[in-house]
Amino acid sequence: MENLSTNPISQNSVNMQKWGTFIIRYGLALVLIWIGILKFTSYEAAGIAPLANNSPILSWLFSILGGAGFSTLLGVVEITIGLLICCRPVMPKLSAWGSIGAVITFIITLTFLFSTPGIVQEGYSFPFISPMPGQFLIKDIVLLGVSFFTAGEAFTAASKI
Repeated sequence: MENLSTNPISQNSVNMQKWGTFIIRYGLALVLIWIGILKFTSYEAAGIAPLANNSPILSWLFSILGGAGFSTLLGVVEITIGLLICCRPVMPKLSAWGSIGAVITFIITLTFLFSTPGIVQEGYSFPFISPMPGQFLIKDIVLLGVSFFTAGEAFTAASKI
């Protein structure tokens, strides 16, 4: 049996997995933190209004807080989740719970595909989704998978401590 350290293909595969895991985790955190920061702007509050206003899950909160309040709250939640995910090296269990927060976030945003008008491109039918908001939202399927991965990896790391 060949030693992993003497097999350059195996070592490259291990290195690629390590880099991939690093980019997945901190890329997810960066996306959440960056988008969370943008939620404090008026243009972002206006941009998410049609999504939240038509959501059976979030419309009640939107009606209570208004556009700016809802956007601010969402920004705080997204930034917090992103920062929790970044805790992986020192507090893997906390990071895992941050990833669970991301799972919940992306499940909710994916429901917008079913509740927001204009998902299907005008003049077409499914599967022809519109650039906005359809194609904007479909990326959340990948982010959901990434969130599950980082949660599982961090919970595994926490169980070894």
